[in-house]
Amino acid sequence: MAEVTMNSGWQNLSPGFRLSRRDMLAQSGTGFGALALAALMNEDSQQRLLAADSDTTSPASALLGHRVPTAKSILFLFMEGGPSHLDLYDKKTELDRLSGQSLPSLFKPVITPMGEYNSPLLKTRKPFRQYGDSGTWVSDWLPHTAQCVDDLCILRGCWTNGINHSGGVCQMNTGVFVAGRPSLGAWVSYGLGTENNDLPSFVVIPDSPSEPVNGPRNWGSGFMPAVFQGTRFQSGTEPIANLVSPKGMSEERQRRKLEFLDELNRKHAATRPQQSELEARIASYELAFRMQATAPEAVDLSQETAETLALYGIGEKTTDTFGKNCLLARRLIERGVRFVQLYHGTGSKWDAHANIDKNHSDMCGQSDKPVAGLLRDLKRRGLLDSTLVVWGGEFGRTPMSEKGDGRDHNATGFTMWLAGGGVKGGQVIGATDEVGLHAVEDRMHVHDIHATLLYLMGLDHLKLTYRYKGRPERPTLNEGEPCLKVLG
Repeated sequence: MAEVTMNSGWQNLSPGFRLSRRDMLAQSGTGFGALALAALMNEDSQQRLLAADSDTTSPASALLGHRVPTAKSILFLFMEGGPSHLDLYDKKTELDRLSGQSLPSLFKPVITPMGEYNSPLLKTRKPFRQYGDSGTWVSDWLPHTAQCVDDLCILRGCWTNGINHSGGVCQMNTGVFVAGRPSLGAWVSYGLGTENNDLPSFVVIPDSPSEPVNGPRNWGSGFMPAVFQGTRFQSGTEPIANLVSPKGMSEERQRRKLEFLDELNRKHAATRPQQSELEARIASYELAFRMQATAPEAVDLSQETAETLALYGIGEKTTDTFGKNCLLARRLIERGVRFVQLYHGTGSKWDAHANIDKNHSDMCGQSDKPVAGLLRDLKRRGLLDSTLVVWGGEFGRTPMSEKGDGRDHNATGFTMWLAGGGVKGGQVIGATDEVGLHAVEDRMHVHDIHATLLYLMGLDHLKLTYRYKGRPERPTLNEGEPCLKVLG
């Protein structure tokens, strides 16, 4: 970490206070040094002075990426547990024909977590129909999303390495199947900053009080400063805990308390520059104070019309919870939050090892109408053009049965989709084999998926760099290629 140690009490700073080189440039010479900093910030295709040797600890105002973006924000709809591509978006006539038989030997074997590789094949569980001008096939389990199919770019050739939930969820969020690296949302927040300094740059909203598998590591910042990690909002009537000041606490009194706390924290942090969590905690207190004025309005769904609430299925028993989360996500996106991730099925509830008919009927019933409502609402407000919506889980399901009426995890081939953010809708990219086991055409590993999302946000996944222990770290571990076919 490059820093300047001030021993003079300059600008009333205490002796030994450590000042970063960036702050030195910005503050010295009546701010003239900031001109040089601004020039540096625009070098290399206007790349941010990513912390190769700096100590960035805050998502600054909106920053320029490496190329002209097609999307300003990402809204990731994460279906935790692994939805079945075979029963939702990837119609397989051959699977239906071979149902009840063993997998033919011409298909390359895979490792299945539950070890039921030789179980009979299980036919698709719902009829498929063609929708939209594109004539795309979609399952009857998704009647609402099917009506939006001309806005979807369906990726049928996805694959990953993590065959269990912990590894799969970790890789889909961080690029690797073991913990320790920054999440995709943290990379986006780090690379582009925020457009609203009164709200978090990266927000995560599970659909239940329980934790997703791996918990906060899914939205952590890894080796980067802790301030880039996601902020968890809750489902329900109070998305942000402790947002309202205690009764009788004036704004002025609270400000004085925070100023005193800030002074103590900074004195403590000055002697521990290697602990980014301290700077993140200071920044979180400051953000929390600003949010008390901004966030109540942002999370107040009562401002929406009855028609909008109905569009998301709010007020209906089955769809109310996820509908509220989707509507809250839209409100955050339109207020400048850079990355919003919604978890549906928190606790791996899409995991249909048995009785997939009931499992997917429940899961689709809860999410289909809210997802379609979100897409329609974004589109009519002119937000879909700048918002990249991502749908998918950590992997898919096997064509082989498990326990007679379920499916095991399948990491070798599954489906995700993109909408908005410059993506051309009404197209299908990639394919799995005849029974949906392996991705065989336009294969997209998680690194390719992440590279594509970053590309649409104006970031080059090989130029987005954070230097950690002398090593240049990148979000896709120097692997993957953006799929430019998504642009049409």
